[in-house]
Amino acid sequence: MTYQSLDSSSLPPSDEVAPGAAWLHRGAASAKVAVRRFGLVAAFLAFWQLGATYGWINPTVFPPLDKIAAATWNGIFHGRLLGDISISLQRSGIAFAASVGLGIPLGLFMGQIRAVEEALDPILQFFRQTSALALYPVFILLLGIGEASKVFVIFWATLFPILLATIGGVKEVDSKLLEMASTFGASRLTIFRRVVLPASVPSIFVGLRLSATTALLLLIAAEMIGANRGLGFQVMNAQFNFQIPQMFAAIFLLALLGLAANAILVTLQRRICRWADVQN
Repeated sequence: MTYQSLDSSSLPPSDEVAPGAAWLHRGAASAKVAVRRFGLVAAFLAFWQLGATYGWINPTVFPPLDKIAAATWNGIFHGRLLGDISISLQRSGIAFAASVGLGIPLGLFMGQIRAVEEALDPILQFFRQTSALALYPVFILLLGIGEASKVFVIFWATLFPILLATIGGVKEVDSKLLEMASTFGASRLTIFRRVVLPASVPSIFVGLRLSATTALLLLIAAEMIGANRGLGFQVMNAQFNFQIPQMFAAIFLLALLGLAANAILVTLQRRICRWADVQN
């Protein structure tokens, strides 16, 4: 009887998965995540398209999505939408940058020095509860109906989320970390740089994301009065002229800008705060 020895190294390991099967498994997992996350949105958009096409919903008020997409394409490549996007981004960007430049340093200062917080908190709470839209006529009287009032009303609305989130982040720093740093002889400046500031960054980013969304929301209201360019103006102008596809095109572009701003801030937060669990 002859025995043949089999080289076990020539046989594939039992736990090895073929490359094709691995790709299929990853694709199926990605598809499940996409369906779970975007399935409801896709179903809503499909119902909108079919409902407007077959008359289930009023196509005059809710035109089919293909008409909105065509209006968006024509407005960007053959119309004024590209220039309107640029002007709107300029207005909201200047206001957002100004609110960041003032809100974060002031929030860090108020969070660190209790006497300053107690002195400024009453007036801060008073102005925070006052709607920026209610103050918009006051800003127009003070600054005129030009760009300054539009930028300032957006700045006013975006300042408080950043400021309050920064103050909250500083006050929520673990006291044990501060005591430990002080025990090892760290100076106040070193404790601020190495302990307080890094621990406050996640809360600061929450305020940044809220302020970025608020900037785009206030942008519409700011461009509805005394403006002749911008996405907010296009929304109102299309509504007055009953150009509903163009109106929805401007609305969807504003929503996409908001999603893009949030995605940029989330990506930046994940790079800076690698230790934190960042949620979209």
